Amino acid sequence: MERELEPAVLRAKQDALLADLAGLGPLIVAYSGGTDSAYLAWAAHRALGEAAVAITADSASIPESHKRDAEAFAREQGFRHEYVGTNEFENPDYVKNDKDRCFHCKDELFRVLEAVGQQRGIEHIVYGVNVDDLGDYRPGQKAAVRHGVRAPLVDAGLTKREIRELSRMAGLSSWDRPAAACLSSRIPYGTPVTKETVKTVERGEEEIKALGFRQFRVRYHGELVRIEIARDELARALTLEMAEAFTAIFKPLGFLYVTVDLEGYRQGSLNAALKK
Repeated sequence: MERELEPAVLRAKQDALLADLAGLGPLIVAYSGGTDSAYLAWAAHRALGEAAVAITADSASIPESHKRDAEAFAREQGFRHEYVGTNEFENPDYVKNDKDRCFHCKDELFRVLEAVGQQRGIEHIVYGVNVDDLGDYRPGQKAAVRHGVRAPLVDAGLTKREIRELSRMAGLSSWDRPAAACLSSRIPYGTPVTKETVKTVERGEEEIKALGFRQFRVRYHGELVRIEIARDELARALTLEMAEAFTAIFKPLGFLYVTVDLEGYRQGSLNAALKK
């Protein structure tokens, strides 16, 4: 049973976060629009106003729906928001999709954000990694260290659950967004990542979303697609009616075989191949 979150403790952590951000001065928030980066962008705006700018990567690996969500939240909260182009798909080390793919993606993003900061005289870049992320395999964190990118949510000791609760307390619409990750994370290690494959995954996921599912992943395995659905939604997915719907979605996208994973959705499931 999860322990109850104490509002006073949460507010103290948030106060520490705001003080930390205010002390940094003008900064760039690496902003994907997910719950963590949305909360960080809101906090940076609250601490620094116009001195904080949230920047989203304009990349094929970011779903268009996520970009729309990021834009909508920025308008809702009134903070500065911009896009910057990244070129990770031009890097052979990224495309080959080994265990360090995420490092090459974040390395490109932070390199581009550094250039923006240098042009504008902005010293600091922050991103939305939280305490829970430290226990998973996330090579992108190495890129953050390499570029001196700060992790204020970690410094404040905030977990994913605490960030969601603080977002809810602040009335942020992002508080209960499903866990999100770039589209390239749907492709198994060792299978080259291309703009075509990630867009195929994106089209499939948009169709599943249209069926009313909330937390899921489409995993690309060449001629086979493996659909992960959250366990609380899995019973609805495991019906003949839904089997026909999934088939109607994925066969036209070029898959020969359409499968539903009986273990359900779990974050980072493709990392199991690394452990094996």
